[in-house]
Amino acid sequence: MAYRPVMPGVFVHRRDTHYTDRLDEQYQFPKSYLSRASLFKGDWAIYYEPVKAGGRGFYAVAFVEDIVPDPTTPDHFLALIQPGSYLDFGQNVPHRIDGELVEAGLRNAQAAVRPLLPEDFVRIINLGLGENPSDLPRTDFTDGETLAEERLPFSFEHEQERERILTSRTARDANFRKAIIGAYDRRCAFTGLQFINGGGRAEVQAAHIKSVSAKGPDSVNNGLALCGTMHWMFDRGLLSLGDDLSIMVSRHVNDIGSIDRLLLPSRKAVVPDDPKMRPYPHFLEWHRNSCFKH
Repeated sequence: MAYRPVMPGVFVHRRDTHYTDRLDEQYQFPKSYLSRASLFKGDWAIYYEPVKAGGRGFYAVAFVEDIVPDPTTPDHFLALIQPGSYLDFGQNVPHRIDGELVEAGLRNAQAAVRPLLPEDFVRIINLGLGENPSDLPRTDFTDGETLAEERLPFSFEHEQERERILTSRTARDANFRKAIIGAYDRRCAFTGLQFINGGGRAEVQAAHIKSVSAKGPDSVNNGLALCGTMHWMFDRGLLSLGDDLSIMVSRHVNDIGSIDRLLLPSRKAVVPDDPKMRPYPHFLEWHRNSCFKH
């Protein structure tokens, strides 16, 4: 069998793209990029949104499970993303820092699909997973999906360590929380409350809409910022959201009057102003169909 090199890469995604991207599931590209994209199969790819076009820079990472022909578009292919591997960075990484390219090995900035030197991959991941103590998960509680594991450092020096870090539930939860509370301005989507403790740490929690156990991605579009009580009720199917962001209360709630007083008077969830950061309807549909107790 012929040796096939594997290496990390970059997928460029524009907000006004005409491609059929759903970045936690697939990335579409033309045949001209096939040889480059094939290098990423079995490795990680970082998503980049051009800053000049109002984008976020390097903002997420996902594992490329396979490359297949697009059955709907001639001469196009799909990079299939491993379910549950997509991870929004806790902080976006700019193209340049102090005038120096973060992607030091860049040869063609116009290429929408390009390989990434291992040392550049390590640099971008370390910056994107940057640790902020006020954004780390609480240590005095765990939800049903958080694995009990020893706290891992979020930065690494060697390319070989990337699998350990990028698949660590502790590291992924911390960055998911950081991305969510930033997008929601530390405010509970259901109550509108914004509690900050004496140490400057937000008390709001990051809730997955489609659960981790169901291979839901660690993306802002699959998350909500919720206070502890709302998070508990949402995970247990006592609360959900309609596609119009109306808050749904299960008939199994035994004290609806008290819950009504906690919820926003409008009974509409508060979500980020940027439509690209709001919950995706297919995740909300999953929660209503698979979790919510009607």
